[in-house]
Amino acid sequence: MTVILYSHDSARRHVTPEGHPEQVARYGAVMAALEGLALDRREAPVADDAEVLRCHPAAYLQGLRDAVPQAGTRQIDADTHLSPDSLEPALRAVGGACAAVDAVLAGEARSAFVAMRPPGHHAEAEVSMGFCLFGTVAIAAKRALDHHGLDRVAVLDFDVHHGNGTQALLWDEARVLFITSQQSPLWPGTGAVSERGAHGQVVNLPLPPGSDGVLALSEWRTALARMRDLAPQLVLISAGFDAHRDDPLAQLDWDDDDYAALTREILAAAGGAPVVFCLEGGYDLGALGRSVRAHVDVLLEADQ
Repeated sequence: MTVILYSHDSARRHVTPEGHPEQVARYGAVMAALEGLALDRREAPVADDAEVLRCHPAAYLQGLRDAVPQAGTRQIDADTHLSPDSLEPALRAVGGACAAVDAVLAGEARSAFVAMRPPGHHAEAEVSMGFCLFGTVAIAAKRALDHHGLDRVAVLDFDVHHGNGTQALLWDEARVLFITSQQSPLWPGTGAVSERGAHGQVVNLPLPPGSDGVLALSEWRTALARMRDLAPQLVLISAGFDAHRDDPLAQLDWDDDDYAALTREILAAAGGAPVVFCLEGGYDLGALGRSVRAHVDVLLEADQ
């Protein structure tokens, strides 16, 4: 077995205005970084509406379809834009995450990486925000729970911005442990330690501006002890690479090796459970490519 990579070239057709950080070139940087690796490369499928509706109401999905412009771009909130072909890659991001869940639970691989854009962890049930349209990882968690019948799923998020959407979508879900680190203070302003979920199953790890990977790894090791105790049947990860010191949207001081180290910690704490990583942020193209490569190299090493 090897690592499964889910991707699709439609990710290049979600166009944002010139100068927008969530740009088409992000996908190219990720795919170039993974070129030549011995990965099981699969096409991310388009998610059925039923998958999206696990977390979003039908009116929200239809509203996005109605908002897609015939040409150019349309701004749908302060940070998020649609272009004529935006919905396909967003739906393939969801479809890829769900297909990855199916594949690893079927024993086809121990890990999978879903390299799609736009990201998803800021999207709430009826609100797009922070470049995100659908709550990709939360939807994948719901598929694991409700389609596959799991009852112990861990969702992790190491993007530099708090995964407010994932937290909101899983707030009442007792079967999911959600652990998330984020710079604080920073947009969107959520992610305090006091935000614990309806069942005490949410763990927020706010990190001060300027802090490095040493502090982050220390915080994560403590939090991951709780995941070990859970003995999860599946681990889903929102893999954002914007805590890197070169990223223009935040002020943390991680480097490429910190992502490799955190990936090793996550795999060790998973206790042999299958893992699915889904791309979220990362807005310096060089840092994004290097960090993704360091991350996937660890997945490949673990598969030997």
